[in-house]
Amino acid sequence: MFSHLKDWIIGPALPTSSAGHKQLNKIRALAAFSPDALSSIAYANQEIYLGLIIAGSAGLAYAWTIGLAIIGLLVVVALSYYQTIHGYPTGGGSYIVARSNLGTLPGLVAAAALLVDYILNAAVSLTAGVAAVASAFPGLWPYRVMLSLFLLAVITVINLRGLRETGTVMAVPVYLFLVTYLPMLAYGAVRLWIEGPTPLTAAAVPAAVSPLTFFLILHAFATGCTALTGIEAISNGVPAFKPPQARNAGQTLIVMALLMGALFVGSIGLTQFLGVVAGPNETILSALARRLLGDGFFYFVIQFSTLLILAVAANTSFADFPRVAAIVAGDGFLPRQLRGLGDRLVFTNGILVLSIAAGVLIVFFDGDTHALIPLFAIGAFLAFTLSQAGMVLHWFREKGRGWIVKAAFNGAGALATGTTVFVVAISKFLEGAWITVLVIPLIVLAFHRVRRHYDQVKSQLSMHGLPPSLRPVSPARVVIPISGVHRGMVNAVRFAQSISSNVTAVYVEMEPGSGSRVNEEWEEWWPDVPLVVVPSPYRSLIGPLLEYLEKTDTENNDGQLAVVVLPEFVTTRWWQNLLHNQTAFLLKAALLYGRRKSGLERVVIDVPYHLRMG
Repeated sequence: MFSHLKDWIIGPALPTSSAGHKQLNKIRALAAFSPDALSSIAYANQEIYLGLIIAGSAGLAYAWTIGLAIIGLLVVVALSYYQTIHGYPTGGGSYIVARSNLGTLPGLVAAAALLVDYILNAAVSLTAGVAAVASAFPGLWPYRVMLSLFLLAVITVINLRGLRETGTVMAVPVYLFLVTYLPMLAYGAVRLWIEGPTPLTAAAVPAAVSPLTFFLILHAFATGCTALTGIEAISNGVPAFKPPQARNAGQTLIVMALLMGALFVGSIGLTQFLGVVAGPNETILSALARRLLGDGFFYFVIQFSTLLILAVAANTSFADFPRVAAIVAGDGFLPRQLRGLGDRLVFTNGILVLSIAAGVLIVFFDGDTHALIPLFAIGAFLAFTLSQAGMVLHWFREKGRGWIVKAAFNGAGALATGTTVFVVAISKFLEGAWITVLVIPLIVLAFHRVRRHYDQVKSQLSMHGLPPSLRPVSPARVVIPISGVHRGMVNAVRFAQSISSNVTAVYVEMEPGSGSRVNEEWEEWWPDVPLVVVPSPYRSLIGPLLEYLEKTDTENNDGQLAVVVLPEFVTTRWWQNLLHNQTAFLLKAALLYGRRKSGLERVVIDVPYHLRMG
């Protein structure tokens, strides 16, 4: 039943031969790699607005200045990643660049920052998308957690099915967003030129509740820097471009940066100079669209396109998180299950981990984008910083043509993003940034613990030091735990006798007198196989059996493996298992994971007997 249900939800398994990599032209690649970057204005502008509104019109007057400062940072970061594209034409993710140039520890810090960033990107994008729709339909605000989780579930199933969006499908929300927002901003610029600016003092700005301070401006800048998230996506996916890959990827990065700049500066400039103020339960971009377009059809198109691109932006995490996790797992720092492709040729385990983590954040923070943002920027900019610092050493080692200029660009990028990390961490620390500051080192520590475990397993599984001859010198000792004499154990006894002449059956007597009755029946069928009755005064099955096995292992300390043959009947229907006490399963778990005082290993063999029941 579960197999059929799985096939219905995510589809039947695909053969490995179906795996392939489709290269994209620049138009489709822009649609594939830019949603995270382009859609970030939906929450970056909102955070700048919320950070400044508490100082009233005096605070909002700094929105344009902060926007220009963030655009300056965008230029530096974009030029830095342009160098990364040409330095790592096979794909220069922050983990790869940092580990290969700075060492293992910085690489793991970059990996932890990336994984945290991808989880937060999914949560922030979905909650911001729901906020955009709820701004148009205020009745949806109380249900934003449920709606966010619903969108998360839909995106998870789509990714589990392996239905990777083609360039055409990905292009729909991206280019819809561009063809709706850019004309709206152009129309707003024309209206601003004709009507002139609206003084903030004349707008319905709420009274200031906090004085305008340098720290408040710094705080707004820090939250607005989330507009730069996603700018590294193209440098990670250079192999997806058509040849010449590095040149096409670099040109696409420049176009994406220009679009980001136009959207960000245009929207934040119009918001300030038109004196736009958001109402309760409304985003600032919704207020801007309502000011320019009214409450008609085009306003709803704007909000719908915002939801779509934010949903696609969340989907980029489902492509990048499993891939990075698989790379880190391949180096032995994460569970190996994250490396394997699922039935649909996607990293199923990575997708599920991301979905669960994002869902927990959405529920814990009550679907509030504003509450999630303080956690967001640190991971992204920490990964930026380590990547760009690694590129400086890369160019220093390569010393190719123009390496000094290239290193200077990356050095400027590392300095700018490193400073931003410090600013964000300080200004947003008490609002939740401390969580990210604490979680990233804990993840790095977990990386090392996982690697240490795998190293220990490798060492203990090594054949080095074993004696040259591994052949047994005496027959194996076989023990068959029984619950009574019935057809379900016939095959188990036959199998045990086929592998050894030293076979013993064990019955744990939980009810006084039951052992003698079982012994009489046993001798009728297998008189040549001794039966040992072990009393259990406290009605425990597993404890007395394990004690018996430890005792016999100690008494027969001949270095031979003890074999436990478990008879187990298997029901026809899954629900019929619920009617039985699963003793065989519990016993197997105890035998496999329980500590053995004797030091001898045991072989556990399960012999099933399939019941024929309706």
